[in-house]
Amino acid sequence: MFIIESYPVAVIFCVITMLCWGSWANTQKLAGRTWRFELFYWDYVIGIFLFSLCSALTLGSLGSEGRPFVKDLAQGDIFNIGNAAIGGVIFNAANILVASAIAVAGMAVAFPVGIGIALILGVVVNFLTDSKGNPVMIFTGVAVIAIAIVLNAVAYHRKNRGQRGISTKGILLAIAGGILMSFFYRFVAVSMDLGNFQRPASGKLTPYTAVFIFSAGILVSNFIFNTILIKKPIIGEPLSYRDYFRGKLRLHFVGILGGIIWGIGNSFNLIAAGKAGPAISYGLGQGATLVAALWGVIVWKEFSGAPRGTVWLLSAMFFLFIVGLILLIFAGR
Repeated sequence: MFIIESYPVAVIFCVITMLCWGSWANTQKLAGRTWRFELFYWDYVIGIFLFSLCSALTLGSLGSEGRPFVKDLAQGDIFNIGNAAIGGVIFNAANILVASAIAVAGMAVAFPVGIGIALILGVVVNFLTDSKGNPVMIFTGVAVIAIAIVLNAVAYHRKNRGQRGISTKGILLAIAGGILMSFFYRFVAVSMDLGNFQRPASGKLTPYTAVFIFSAGILVSNFIFNTILIKKPIIGEPLSYRDYFRGKLRLHFVGILGGIIWGIGNSFNLIAAGKAGPAISYGLGQGATLVAALWGVIVWKEFSGAPRGTVWLLSAMFFLFIVGLILLIFAGR
């Protein structure tokens, strides 16, 4: 299977993760013009699962290093398979909340608040699991990013002054999703032998197998979570699965594409975790907050018409995010 051998390559993979995780929600925005996000989300989950299977059967099965996917899956013990699956269930619940926040408040808010919180708590949780990297630089970077998140919340409040109900709902959804999302990565990381992808310990999983089990957890749990959401949506009228099958092929493709984009980022991140450590790998990947905020501000114009001075708050937020991410990169050297 394909394995990363150097830290600089691991950083590049984490940057790709950041771009993918920060960009997938554009497909939700595109489909959302005529397609409810509860219906979009089914295609998104299918896209994640399909990519994980393709990745496992190709990159996870070729070459002489590590165990090939089918052999690795067969030898995995129930504890590690269960951890990877639980990670998928937790992620799915969290991601539905964040996706709901995007539908209510937009990308420029839902990502910085929700994923920003997931970054801060997730780095702490994953560092306690595997303390790889310079702790001073890691937590200084996280603190700088926390200040950036506060600036984004202030900018959002200025823009939505007088629309307190909408802003409060969007921020609360993002906070709940962020707290829950901070725990999923730890379960997937525990299922793998992070210290030796070439010859993983018996019962442990390679990153490709872990990603597949994780994605299966997302898919199976979606029959529960998204069914509830379709029947009792956060915004809008209740839907049915008949509405899903009435959707145009183009809309289904957009959702699947969104899942594939997120799945690429997820696979690259877990592959990089063996060399960078889970705290740094996860933290850099969740720099997706910066990418999503850029999409929301520049492309989707979510802060157009905001009061004077808001642009300086956003500029400071972007600057601090970049400083925090640089600190995380150098923490692993």
